[in-house]
Amino acid sequence: MPQSINPANEEVLATFDEHSAGDIEEALADAENAARRQRGIPLERRAEMMGRVANVLDERKEEWGRLITSEMGKPLAAAIAEVAKCASVCRYYADNGPKFLSDRTYESDASRSFVRHLPLGPVLAVMPWNFPFWQAFRFAAPALVAGNVAILKHASNVPQSALAIEQAILAGGFETGSFKTLLIGSEKVEGLLKDHRIKAATLTGSEGAGRAVAATSGGEIKPTVLELGGSDPFIVMPSADLDKALDAAVTGRTLNNGQSCIAAKRFLLHSDIHDAFLERFRERFEGLTVGDPMEEATDIGPLAMADIRDELDAQVRDSVTAGAKRLCGADAMRDGKGYYFKPGILTDIPKNSPAYHEELFGPVALIFKVDSIDEAIETANATRFGLGSAIFTEDEGEQQQAASEIDAGATFVNQIVASDPRLPFGGVKASGYGRELSDLGIREFVNQKTISIA
Repeated sequence: MPQSINPANEEVLATFDEHSAGDIEEALADAENAARRQRGIPLERRAEMMGRVANVLDERKEEWGRLITSEMGKPLAAAIAEVAKCASVCRYYADNGPKFLSDRTYESDASRSFVRHLPLGPVLAVMPWNFPFWQAFRFAAPALVAGNVAILKHASNVPQSALAIEQAILAGGFETGSFKTLLIGSEKVEGLLKDHRIKAATLTGSEGAGRAVAATSGGEIKPTVLELGGSDPFIVMPSADLDKALDAAVTGRTLNNGQSCIAAKRFLLHSDIHDAFLERFRERFEGLTVGDPMEEATDIGPLAMADIRDELDAQVRDSVTAGAKRLCGADAMRDGKGYYFKPGILTDIPKNSPAYHEELFGPVALIFKVDSIDEAIETANATRFGLGSAIFTEDEGEQQQAASEIDAGATFVNQIVASDPRLPFGGVKASGYGRELSDLGIREFVNQKTISIA
């Protein structure tokens, strides 16, 4: 049952009945009909509507920011910024979508040959709770401008955010049926994927959920885009600006209460700067304020759900049992209400521990000492994940080596990994496939149709 629970105080904010089989059938029928009409609307007109969605988001960003914070616990300023970022991605595709999808001419023996980008139809989006607005809009903005329609199956703990997203898109002028939120459990996803009216799917979430969606969609020969977990390396070399690297390291690990796939998780520190960097890193972590995410002074709010807090706590405890050392924090805070977790740092992490192999989805930094750029890259790649990566170095050779040799969907140099509407976003290995955002993202769910005229 979709339920909105405030993770800061465990208060039940709202409970919703799941949509019934009849509701699902109605949504599919509406989506199929809307898709036929949507593809007939000129691309420029669809772009204009997305621009109006951006205006709606800007107008209501404080209201919906508070909603996000109340449902999943991120600090209020970050939640408001998330809604504003959604407005930016809507404007980006409103401004650039027509250019990205214009006919592309090719040389051939015919008098004219070109590719025309045509929508696929209804796309199922399975989205997570950690960036409840952003994850949905970075798919929806390009998909709708391209002429597709969408059915959203959001995480069950953010139902009010899911409904607000639908409200924002329809307020921009998109017709009923062009975007529909279904409040359903994950067990209903397979049936939706197998329905002939769903033409493609996108999922941001766990590795297990990605495998299930990919397997079902593959059996149905339907395209998918998957953005899954990450265990991003953050490399600091001797030539780095340590003050800049330190600021980025703290932000990169604690942003969104540490609950981000592209968070800096594994810190690979060169032996020449390891001790000095780690001491200052520890001081910064111990100075973070954990508390009510609605309060301006709060750095770290609660984790989104009790299960997430408990899983992270178990991973840390099992890692310590295996031999890892707890430098500071890294404890579940169980006194009083709320799913709080004290930010912390683990060192001396053995290869047989969860901290070495698994994604830790919360404010726990993992420290590794390396003696060279080659060892740093080898350690960076010693994971099944490959989403983002960061390196701090002023050495151009090290920058280029990291860019070429780290197995990840992105390498950011002297900055934290971040999603930007202007840049392609996605991973490799167990972090998924396909790309969102930029010109690449809007072409994921179109028929790139070749047309040749004699």
